[in-house]
Amino acid sequence: MITVVGAGTGAPVPADVLAGAALVVGGRRHLDAVRLPEGAERLVLGPLAPALDTIAEYVDKELPVVVLASGDPGFFGIVRVLAERFGSRLLQVRPGVSSVAAAFARVGLPWDDAVVVSAHGRELRTAVNVCRARPKVAVLTGPGAGPAELGAALLRHAREPGRVLVVVSALGSADERVERVTPAEAAARDWGTAVSVVLCLDRARALGPVRTVAGVPARPSRWALDEGEFAHRDSMITKFEVRALALARLGPGLGDLVWDVGAGSGSVAVECARLGAAVVAVEKAADGVERIRANARAHGVDVDVVHGSAPEALDGLDDPDAVFVGGGGRELPDIVAACARRARRTVVVAMAALDRVPAAREALTAAGFTCDGVLLQSSRLAPLPGDVTRLAAANPVFLLWGVRTPVPSEGVTE
Repeated sequence: MITVVGAGTGAPVPADVLAGAALVVGGRRHLDAVRLPEGAERLVLGPLAPALDTIAEYVDKELPVVVLASGDPGFFGIVRVLAERFGSRLLQVRPGVSSVAAAFARVGLPWDDAVVVSAHGRELRTAVNVCRARPKVAVLTGPGAGPAELGAALLRHAREPGRVLVVVSALGSADERVERVTPAEAAARDWGTAVSVVLCLDRARALGPVRTVAGVPARPSRWALDEGEFAHRDSMITKFEVRALALARLGPGLGDLVWDVGAGSGSVAVECARLGAAVVAVEKAADGVERIRANARAHGVDVDVVHGSAPEALDGLDDPDAVFVGGGGRELPDIVAACARRARRTVVVAMAALDRVPAAREALTAAGFTCDGVLLQSSRLAPLPGDVTRLAAANPVFLLWGVRTPVPSEGVTE
């Protein structure tokens, strides 16, 4: 009863699809490109709710409906909405080439290893964080979330000039444009409404290795890596036992932004990046900054490193989903408080000194977080002469974590 046709990326709509349709629904440019059968009503797709109501009237009368959509309508497209409203059994879908496939074809790159994220009608920050974390990303844009906004957001963390944006506009039309720009160039332009998709590419890694599983990369099989897998100074590194629990409480994933404040060797930052998050590591020591960058390169991940002292160095950074605070010192309560004001989900604090715990806990609870914690004491197997083993105790570490309490929805009554 409802035929959904993918159009708009160069292929014409087959004439037989439209034959006998009582209602043809689509964007204005799609409708203008076809000849409607005699007697068919034309409905320009605007707000979805009234359009779905009109389609329902024709479905109730068992009159055939054709919906024209862009590219592959089952890929971030109208098929989901139609299936939810009318059921998938009423749909006959004839997909076209998706805008993502067409965009990568225009630049001569495979896209089985690309991550696709939609910013159309969604919060832009998720797309931005995916672009920071992954070397090959396709962003489906929308009003207020186009190339200019994406470029401006990337600039706030673009300390390594490795990203290029490929802006593809008016796909499949005579006005089609494919333009390579830097984030700064994208931010400085008015792109209008014809943008189809934006590719964000790391120039050095755009042609990735052969993949077996397409799309989002698989999570690493190991985390809480041994300290020996990171360059560090005088054992100044978060031990793997502490890191394991910290990662569990941080919950880093694709689309998240994580701060590692007082990053030291950057072991927590690198592990969060391996799990898919965009990461900013803040470190005041110059040799620490270089060490973090070296560790990130060694593990093949992107970590944005800020050289400076917290809390001042946090100014100008985008608000994080989660924060790990390491190190200590007299400034710790102020640093934790500054992080708690900005974190959207959780803050995790690691401390070796007992005296720092009450102030850090107060900083979290004062910011509205529900706070919990644990003293981690572990002993590792260590060899002794004579082919025997002893237990070697590691220094105890306090780990506190605060979880932001959800704000109750206004107007909800029991």
